[in-house]
Amino acid sequence: MAIVDLVMPKLGESIMEATILRWHKKEGDHINMDETLLEIATDKVDSEVPSSAEGTIESLLYGENDVVPIGAVIARINTNGVMNAGETATPVATAQPAIEPPAPDTVAEQEVPYQPARAEAPKIQGAARFYSPLVLNIAANEGISLAELEQIPGTGNEGRVTKKDILQWLETGRKTSTTPAVQIAPSRTAVAETEVPAAATAYEGNVEVIEMDRMRKLIAKHMVDSKSISAHVTSFAECDVTNIVLWREKVKKAFEQQEGDKLTFTPLFIEAVVKCIKKHPWLNASVDGDKIIVRKDINVGMATALPSGNLIVPVIKDADFLNLTGLAKKINHLANAARGNKLKPDETQGATFTVTNIGSFGSLMGTPIINQPQVAILAIGAIKKRPVVVETEQGDSIAIRHMMFLSLSYDHRVIDGALGSTFLTSVVKELEGFDVNRVI
Repeated sequence: MAIVDLVMPKLGESIMEATILRWHKKEGDHINMDETLLEIATDKVDSEVPSSAEGTIESLLYGENDVVPIGAVIARINTNGVMNAGETATPVATAQPAIEPPAPDTVAEQEVPYQPARAEAPKIQGAARFYSPLVLNIAANEGISLAELEQIPGTGNEGRVTKKDILQWLETGRKTSTTPAVQIAPSRTAVAETEVPAAATAYEGNVEVIEMDRMRKLIAKHMVDSKSISAHVTSFAECDVTNIVLWREKVKKAFEQQEGDKLTFTPLFIEAVVKCIKKHPWLNASVDGDKIIVRKDINVGMATALPSGNLIVPVIKDADFLNLTGLAKKINHLANAARGNKLKPDETQGATFTVTNIGSFGSLMGTPIINQPQVAILAIGAIKKRPVVVETEQGDSIAIRHMMFLSLSYDHRVIDGALGSTFLTSVVKELEGFDVNRVI
């Protein structure tokens, strides 16, 4: 009998842990190679984890909603002697009748050789307590010392402190707590004060209270953090995209027949943005303290609305190496994967500049919030027909043109108004100078 350990996969350079949303199998079930075993969530994206072996589920080492470190063993699969390429079997220890059977705690430890966040024994005073990176980050930001962290009662697995626990401590427990880290015999009054939750807020009138889902909470935090980190400035420009509209209308059917993908406006806009980033590389930067990190790779994030109403930003990696056809195919793939919840973790990381097409929902213009740690984001408004003054060699005339607004939000710590406006004007000129005789 061979046992294969399935570990929490690496989901990106900056991701240290993931939350188990749902197990698709239970212990004793049979599973095929590459069949989905569980769904996980990070602060970037939800994704499915396939099985790396075929066999029977021997054990599931974590429960749903558990936060698991990257690299930790999450399940064991009994392959029944059938090994798959690249797998390493873990031999199962044979019983030794001559030796007295170990205590129940010891047996549990032998069956689960690596469980970093699921200690079997109760916490002993003075022993090291495990805290997730998220909890440690909150503690660092709020000035909570390790001694104070030890006082926080945990409601997670084996008394583990969760995000909810530390936030509740900040709201209630920390304000009133003057007790030492450990009380041998707390009074009945103290216990009551600790266990009584804060009174629910009363809302007047006819209202519906909706709890934010996990993704909406992450978006909210990300947006608030961005406004507090970057000095936001937004510049606006008007753009005549008549040439682009007429050219796309002329070639879109032939493009779809030739390439098997639809040609939207988005790849045309992103192509122009990439060209302008090459001329103004500081727009493709980030800030680290008092250092400006200018990125040589141009990875364009495209804000995408999900059916749930939430927002996600898949990334077009190395966009400057893709032609128009390549951009169209990549954009369609990422958009479809995002709406179908099929994005891979790597497809939402590494963006150096973001484009959001608010015009697809009818907005003329907006003031987008910078996607940290980037320094700029471009919003594209709706294309509308309007009478405008057109300058020709024969004189000025009024014509009906396809017009749209562009708005660029940028970090004033790095990009001054001159550079921000110059970049925005460069994008306008690139779009207005589009060649109507271009071939696909």
